[in-house]
Amino acid sequence: MNSNPIIIVAGEPYSIFSEIFFKTLIKYKLKKKIVLIGSKKLFESHMKYFGYNFKFKSITKQFNPKYLSKDKINIIDIKFHFDKIFDKITINSKSYIKKSFETALYVLKTQTVSGIINGPISKKKFLNKKYQGVTEYFAKKTKTNNFAMIIYNKLLSVSPLTTHLPLKKVSKKITKTYIINKIKVIDEFYLKNFNKKPKIAITGLNPHCESNHPFNEEIKIINPSVKYLKKIGINILGPFSADTIFLKKNRKKFDIIVGMYHDQVLTPIKTILEYKAINITAGLPFIRISPDHGPNEKMIGKNLSNPDSLIEAVKFLDK
Repeated sequence: MNSNPIIIVAGEPYSIFSEIFFKTLIKYKLKKKIVLIGSKKLFESHMKYFGYNFKFKSITKQFNPKYLSKDKINIIDIKFHFDKIFDKITINSKSYIKKSFETALYVLKTQTVSGIINGPISKKKFLNKKYQGVTEYFAKKTKTNNFAMIIYNKLLSVSPLTTHLPLKKVSKKITKTYIINKIKVIDEFYLKNFNKKPKIAITGLNPHCESNHPFNEEIKIINPSVKYLKKIGINILGPFSADTIFLKKNRKKFDIIVGMYHDQVLTPIKTILEYKAINITAGLPFIRISPDHGPNEKMIGKNLSNPDSLIEAVKFLDK
């Protein structure tokens, strides 16, 4: 086990993140030190509201890892003005989240860390149209061209080739080069982190892998991509029909199922695993993880949110 700290970015201040963060610290005993990036005042207010009694240690982004506390929450304080500790998500959080993420990127460039976990954000309010998601945000900021979103669980993972993209744009995005580069990133991720060649299944784009349109993506794009990937030594089969690949007898044959678009694979995996999966961006210079849920504005302050996905994220880095 390496002793490098785990970086945790709070994300949207008006979300369930502080609640599940405190629940994680209660339910899971961390072996490594953590560095939280967010508003100390807001976290202390939430801590008192939920009835917890953690100690914070204020540090700067130029911290020395030797002096991080194991017993306290090391926090890089990002100032945030708030009148109420729980409020509706608005554009007012944007500058706070931007500064939090920029601070995290500075730490990642200047320190050796185990990885980064970011809390949920409102894509509409923070990212606008500039980035499709946080996956793309980190890829752009680190000048990473080839990357992949993996919703990971050791029993079964999935990866959407296109993320947060309107359905009408998906078919235009799918090319042989695009598929091949994404699958290579996934294969390399498993080799590097688990020392294994993953068994990969890939879905078709059209229902039942069929189309009465003159241009059939399965025949023209996906089949040739699979044939090439097999030739270079990647363990991949498909394309499979998306409506049957997730049947128990089918999915148990694979480590990861790669789909053409977001909901094609995220809907079944969340139905199967619920909160036991985490969102990993493969291909970055560091491991980036987020719990597999959003800000969940309707549940803020109710103390009813499930911390399992954040616990799984922490466990992944705490080894």
